[in-house]
Amino acid sequence: MKHLAIGLLITSLNLFAANIAIIDSGVDYKHKDLKNNIWQNPEAKTVDSDGTTYQDDSHGWNFAENNNEIIDYKYLGTFSADCTKIFEVQAKILGGTATEEEKEWYKTKKNDPEFLKELQKFGNFVHGTHVSGISAEAAQKATLIGLKLIPTETPGAAEVRKFAAAHRGLASDKRDENPMVKMFLTMLAQRQVEMLTTVGKYTGAVKSEIANGSFGVSMTAVKPIVKQLVKQLTGAEPTDAETDAYAKFFVGEIVKGSKDFVAAAQDTLFVFAAGNDGTDNDSIPASPANVKTDNTITVAATNGMTSLAVFSNYGQKMVEVAAPGVAILSTIPGDDHLKMSGTSMAAPYVTNVAGLVKDQNTSLNPAGIKKILMGTVDVKDFLKGKVASSGIVNRERAIKAAALSKTMSVEVAIQEARRAVADEPVAAWSSRGISEKDLIVLPLPSTF
Repeated sequence: MKHLAIGLLITSLNLFAANIAIIDSGVDYKHKDLKNNIWQNPEAKTVDSDGTTYQDDSHGWNFAENNNEIIDYKYLGTFSADCTKIFEVQAKILGGTATEEEKEWYKTKKNDPEFLKELQKFGNFVHGTHVSGISAEAAQKATLIGLKLIPTETPGAAEVRKFAAAHRGLASDKRDENPMVKMFLTMLAQRQVEMLTTVGKYTGAVKSEIANGSFGVSMTAVKPIVKQLVKQLTGAEPTDAETDAYAKFFVGEIVKGSKDFVAAAQDTLFVFAAGNDGTDNDSIPASPANVKTDNTITVAATNGMTSLAVFSNYGQKMVEVAAPGVAILSTIPGDDHLKMSGTSMAAPYVTNVAGLVKDQNTSLNPAGIKKILMGTVDVKDFLKGKVASSGIVNRERAIKAAALSKTMSVEVAIQEARRAVADEPVAAWSSRGISEKDLIVLPLPSTF
């Protein structure tokens, strides 16, 4: 398998193999291009730091449905052919080879509400497998551990109605501070944090050096959900200002609690997608992208090497690096491949590089890997003020710095690697023929 949007591949020749946790919507562990990278638990079970036992977790664990099936194979083959066709036509438009008929079909499907509903479900199903392929690219010895976080079915209206009926006594004249609404949102946030913390403990128990988190919630993305929840709880349509206030409160509660998630696996570097809202994470919160510790790094998406992707979130304080995230070819369930776009695709590119860095120098801790990733970027003017490092992760340079760090300090190794390895060529990453605003970019999957 080869990612067409990614230039020269680098083969890892080391005996060490990084354990990479894929915290997502499921991994097709039978895929012909992934099966040799899938974790095989040498024990019959895993026991985390709390003593919780995960029996027969052969390839990981399904935290959404609490079993050892890390993907719902029942969905395989249930989607219309248009779900893959639209991404294929999009790739042809980007490459300048699409016919006028294909362009018109693409435009029509993008405006079909029923199709978009199916596409969202399809995207959720294939997401984790697509992320896995990018994470394992050019790292034949990388070991992928499936941690299914995203549920097949999210909580429905019945749960909301039941909660509202039990708390009708709560009231407020200020509609954006309704105690019943805040109580429900707090409950949902706590549920999310509890699940994430459990996932973090498992990540630590299976000794994952790197974990990819191309999931999350942002104020922008969660607003439609919050608006519907408020309406169901109060019986009244909230104003835009009220929706904004509740959405910011909700995501803020998740961000505050999510530090326990990454603290549960302090020897793991968590790589998070910044989000696909095109907004500033410094001012509009997103989780877990905005969790800032020594063992987290957040990734924005670029269109090749030429610009920040129009859909990508950014943040000089909250986003550390960028990586290509437009039309990235990778695996999807059923031995297939597809080009997809998003910060979901940029994050596993960095996960992949982080794993190769760890392969080169096994003594590096998460903070050391993060320092190398940020210190060896290709600095770009269009990323100054947008991400902390002002640059795009350079795979060859990061690997070089990691190798050098075995005999010198990380800081000196970075300086030497910057002198030895050139920036990525811009031409190898260019795309054309479609406005980025017309790209199919699915929101980050979440548990809501």
